[in-house]
Amino acid sequence: MLEGAHGDADLLVSAQTGSGKTVAFGLAAASTLFDGEENFGQAGAPLMLAIAPTRELALQVAKELTWLYGESGAKITTCVGGMDSRKEARALSFGTHIVVGTPGRLKDHIDRGALDLSAARVIVLDEADEMLDMGFREDLEYILEQAPEERRTLLFSATIARDIAILAKRYQKDAVRIDTVDRSQPHNDIEYRAMRLYPNQIEHAVVNVLRYFEAPAVLVFCSTRASVNHLQAALLERGFGSVALSGEMGQRERNDALQALRDGRARVCVATDVAARGLDLPDLGLVIHAELPINKATMLHRSGRTGRAGKKGISVLLVPQSRRRKAEMLLGSAGVEAIWSAVPSADEILEKDEQRLLAAPIFAEEANEDDAGLIAQMVKERTPEELATAVINMLRKNLPAPEEVNDPGEGPQRKRREDGAFEKGAAGPFDRLSSDECTWFRMDIGRNRNADPKWLIPMICRVGGITKQQIGSIKTFPEETRFEIANTHAEAFAKLAQMNTEEAHITPSEAPHSGMFKGSRDRNFGDRGAPRDGGRPPFKRKPFGDNDRGERSDRGPRQERGEWKERGEFKPREGGDRPDRGAKPFRPKPAGGFAGKPAGGGFKGGAGKPAFAGKGGPRKAKRFD
Repeated sequence: MLEGAHGDADLLVSAQTGSGKTVAFGLAAASTLFDGEENFGQAGAPLMLAIAPTRELALQVAKELTWLYGESGAKITTCVGGMDSRKEARALSFGTHIVVGTPGRLKDHIDRGALDLSAARVIVLDEADEMLDMGFREDLEYILEQAPEERRTLLFSATIARDIAILAKRYQKDAVRIDTVDRSQPHNDIEYRAMRLYPNQIEHAVVNVLRYFEAPAVLVFCSTRASVNHLQAALLERGFGSVALSGEMGQRERNDALQALRDGRARVCVATDVAARGLDLPDLGLVIHAELPINKATMLHRSGRTGRAGKKGISVLLVPQSRRRKAEMLLGSAGVEAIWSAVPSADEILEKDEQRLLAAPIFAEEANEDDAGLIAQMVKERTPEELATAVINMLRKNLPAPEEVNDPGEGPQRKRREDGAFEKGAAGPFDRLSSDECTWFRMDIGRNRNADPKWLIPMICRVGGITKQQIGSIKTFPEETRFEIANTHAEAFAKLAQMNTEEAHITPSEAPHSGMFKGSRDRNFGDRGAPRDGGRPPFKRKPFGDNDRGERSDRGPRQERGEWKERGEFKPREGGDRPDRGAKPFRPKPAGGFAGKPAGGGFKGGAGKPAFAGKGGPRKAKRFD
């Protein structure tokens, strides 16, 4: 369709992921590649070069083009990182019609003289926005400059951002722009769900989401390689067939992981964002964001692995309480309306299991004639209850057990007036919990173990699965620490604290009594444990000039001291540690400055001026002995 409508023009196309872009640019390039012939001729220098951001996408593009041009005698070669470059160079030397590769490896082959683009008629940039985001701009420009100027350049991208427009303007000629994406509407085949949870229950939440939906293939996205390895190991331990996919893995390992997912030997693939673009996995019905994506584009491309080719899919964002605002911003910027809920509970999962068991495909299978005798014997020897129990146990045998998770609730919402200030009574960023809204707890860590709110607060949040907004007053004592938790979270906090006893033993407690406050420390006002009334602590110092230490016995009134100071005398020290020292006469410092320096050598004044000179002559130097 593209080829017929626009002939041999350059194309700048934006399309949703999973919309068949590979087939589209394959058809668009056909007229230029065949040049009136029905089949490809002798293989030599490549006629077409397709560039993709990742190895997996490049291999997938090569597979699609092999299917598309299979009857025309096309010879297709891949050049991707992680594969044997010498084998690729030999394949190029034998001649090829189409080359598909990643920017870095293609540039290496050009530098070594293995890849000659002098005969290239079509250059395709697939997922161009992703290649720019990954830092391949210089490599792409270098590759495009090696191709003939009269070539066709087909640029495909999910979005046409400013960088893409600049690249197109520089390397395309009168490109026809085709936008297949309705920016006002999100992907209609993907259902977005946002599930609130406590930060320390992400692993349990992933298990329950997998069990609740029971999709045939699932992608779980994490932000780091370490998170991928940890979560994949945890899922294996619980009985899920899972594989990992991250940038540190070799190409063979990555291919094996994807093949296991396609074959059904694995049901879950835990991956970093390296798998967020271009992968086409059949029967992928569920995407789980175990860690929130960094931006809108990453969220859309992660979610775009499902809901492809007209199939429906579900994208689940796991949102800890502290990240809810970020999740709302991501969804809002993408124009996506998500269904907010708690993580599926164990009871909800078991109810779903019952529905799936009653509708299991096994009951729709026809009986084999060879088994008729065995079936009659089983019906005769076993009761219906025994047969039903056997079927249920067989179907449930490989189902991992659901986890216990807690719902943190919606939490207080911030409401602002038109002038931007928080409404009175609304939960603002600095509002404090009152004592009647909290329950007291104690832990076996006190000042004897250097208890400090700076590290106690993160530990309490980690152990009890809450945020600091649910923590009230914290008071440390020599042998223990007592703190308040919001009543709305106290019950769930107590349950989690009983299970997580590695860092501290936390139990419910009564409020500290008055006899305990001596020397206690409050996390807001330091020592003395000032009441949490939302105001500033009482001013501890008296106004300037007041002396609460009493008059010193060796000093007289200010006027008396001034008299003997004017006379150049020191008052005798009485009752001091040097009773033998009497009054010392005042010896003024000579005008030459300190340490016998000549006049003009002091701190003030230049050459020829006496040190410390003023209207009244040389100032009197103070005695330091």
